[in-house]
Amino acid sequence: MLAADAANPMNVQVLPLATAVGVALLTVIALSVLVWPKIAKGLDERNEKILGEIKAAEDARANAKAAQEEFERKLIQAQHDADAMIKEARAQAQKAADDLRARSETELADLKKRANAEMDAARRQAVAELEAQAAELAVSVATKILGRAIDAKDQKALVEQSIKEFASTGR
Repeated sequence: MLAADAANPMNVQVLPLATAVGVALLTVIALSVLVWPKIAKGLDERNEKILGEIKAAEDARANAKAAQEEFERKLIQAQHDADAMIKEARAQAQKAADDLRARSETELADLKKRANAEMDAARRQAVAELEAQAAELAVSVATKILGRAIDAKDQKALVEQSIKEFASTGR
């Protein structure tokens, strides 16, 4: 009958069942006391590590964003400074050009005045030389006409008279 009982799955044997249930309970108790706390602790540590890494990544992203904003602000400031320096350099160059132009115009005006003065002096000298030559020519002609030699006193008087007549005619 044992063989027939073994073939029927509905027949329950208490001792193997009790042994199996006891071993299962002992395994669950041993696992819950010895293994599960260590696994839970490892999982909690891993969770804290992941949360710490996430927080560090968020902090690093915030720092990178702040650094990028600072860089952009400094870049804009550098562009403004460069624009101001270029504007100032252009203004200085324009001022230097204006000063050079004014100095050149002044020098040109001075050169014109000196040239006009030199031309006037040369004209006066040429007129004086022309007057002297005309006087000498007049004396020479007068000497020939009169047929006699004119002394230095007469020559000087004739030259002065000729110069006065020449100057009064406006030539």
